Formats: sequence, C-alpha cells, structure tokens
Amino acid sequence: MNNIQIGNKTISYSSPVYIVAEGCDNHLGDISKAKEMIFLAKQAGADAIKFQHHLPDEEMLPEVPLSSNFDIPLYDFLKEYALTLEQHIELKKCCEKIGIQYLCTPFSYKAALELNDIGVEAFKIGSGEMTDIPTLEKIAQFSKPMIVSTGMSTFAEIDRTYVALCEQNVPLILMNCVSEYPPCYEDINVSVVKEMISRYPQAVIGHSDHTPDIYTCFAAVALGARVIEKHVILDKSQPGPDNSVSIDFSDLTMLVDGIRKIDVALGSEKRVHGKEEDIRRWAFRSLVVTCDISRGDKITSEMVWSKRPGTGIPSYLRDKVIGRYAARDIKNNTLLSWDDIEGGN
Repeated sequence: MNNIQIGNKTISYSSPVYIVAEGCDNHLGDISKAKEMIFLAKQAGADAIKFQHHLPDEEMLPEVPLSSNFDIPLYDFLKEYALTLEQHIELKKCCEKIGIQYLCTPFSYKAALELNDIGVEAFKIGSGEMTDIPTLEKIAQFSKPMIVSTGMSTFAEIDRTYVALCEQNVPLILMNCVSEYPPCYEDINVSVVKEMISRYPQAVIGHSDHTPDIYTCFAAVALGARVIEKHVILDKSQPGPDNSVSIDFSDLTMLVDGIRKIDVALGSEKRVHGKEEDIRRWAFRSLVVTCDISRGDKITSEMVWSKRPGTGIPSYLRDKVIGRYAARDIKNNTLLSWDDIEGGN
C-alpha cells in the first residue's frame, strides 16, 4: 500500500514529505509545556506532533535493567512524568483546534486500545516493539495505518514484521532508524533508506532520526524517505531522557523549510527551463573574429574564437567555419554570422 491516508494527509512517494515532531516525554508531564510544543510545531510547519502513551506496569517490569538517559530508572521516570489518558484527550483536542495532526506511540496493547478509543488516526510503533509480533498483529486489527520504527534490528527481523503486517493488510510505513541516543554518524547508514524502498514495496519508507541536528534528515529525504520524525524540546538545557537527541523549535523550523525545498527539487527531468532561456542567450559562447577579415579571405583557425554572448554562430560549430571564405568585410572582435560566410550555413 503506497498511498496511505492519515486524516487529511496522504503519505506516498508522490506526496509531500510527512514531517512529525516527536514530543516524546520532553514535556516532563507538564501539559502546558506539551501544549506549547503543539503550537510551536504547528508554527514550524510540521504535519503532526507525536506524544507517547505509557502505562509503565503494562510495558515493563520495575527492575528492567535498561535505564533512561536521565538520572533515574526509566520505570520510575515514567511513573512520575507520563501523560494520563485524560491529558492525551486534551492534547488531541488542542491539535484539532489549531490544525496539526495528533499522533501517539502506545508502548503496550492496553495503551493502544485506549488510544484507539479516543480516535487516534494512526499508530506509531517504537523500535523496541518492532519485533513484538503478537502485539503488532492485535494493533493491526484496528485497521489504522501503522508507522513502525526499525532501530536496533536486522533485515531478517524487519522482514518478519513486514510479512506479518502485510498479511494483516494494514497500511504500513517503515522507518529507517538507529536506536543510539545520540548515534554515531558512521552508524546512521542513511542509504539503508534506498535498500528499504526496494526491499519493502508494500510499505512507504521514512526515517526516524536521533541525531542532535538536522543534516541526516535532509539526506534521508534526498534518498527517498517520505516521512521524517524528529525529537523536539522546548529548551535544550532542560534535563530529560531525550534531551541529547532532540532539536529545539528554531531548528525544527529550519528542518521543515529545508525538507520542503529539497522535496520540490528532487525531480529527474533534465531540460532547459524557462528562467534559463535569457541566461543562455548571454552566457553561452558564439564565434567572434579575432582580426579584420576582408571579403574573399579564407578563414583560418587563428581568425575565430569564442566569446559571449550566445546569440551568434555557436562555438561548437567552429570547425564548420574554418576553411571557408568571407562573403564580406568583417571587423575585428565582432560576432560572426552565417551571412558573413560564402554559402551561409
């Protein structure tokens, strides 16, 4: 399915790049900060802003060995700062009011069930859940588009998830991703985007980026990614688990502007454009005589060379002029014309 509809937005290889501002947990549980992020994402030109729905006891054990990038265990952090379902409802209404799409990542089937009940239009699946086929198949039964990140996964693992979700006939977007926080640039391998486009023809391929800047996103778009997801934060000095992989909203504005420009510049047709026509007339070279030439003189190679403008005999035709005879007197440093040559062109 290469023509995916999320609300009023179409995601395809012929549609504008779909840009998602990932609010993650950078609001630190403060709904006023989350709303400010919504307004700034809209102002920056993003298509959607995404949050995360955590039910910690549904998604992990309290003593899970993985810790966050913050100074407390991830389980404890989520217990303190995760948004409630009521807050998600409020944020979704805020998005609808100002005209930006609300997306959300469920980190458990129960979280997905709750998000489906409040009318989320698509499900974003994090890389950690990419191999959880039983949960993904149940979420697919909601018959809504799924955006699945593929960080820290092999092609064999992505293949398995791709087949499982294609069998569910779910509209599918697969996101190239590296789950390092932040990643080493040599680990990004952004050309994997091209390989994924070829390998997963029933999906649309995007790129979820964890670098602290915007450059690899531009590269991903140039290579064919049609969805870009980027973590955002109100203040880079603010502590939090996603601080090191987030950009501020000034950078988001530049990201959106750059993607829009790159997107329209990606055509493959080579032709002379209308705005180039006037430039051709003065920038190309014509044949110019380098000395006075009298009528009847044989034109030699020393007598003609190229100069601007390009309104005379094109310089690439020089060999057709050399050896012929002047039809009239020609002054030094003037454009040569076919009327100056016996027999014309």
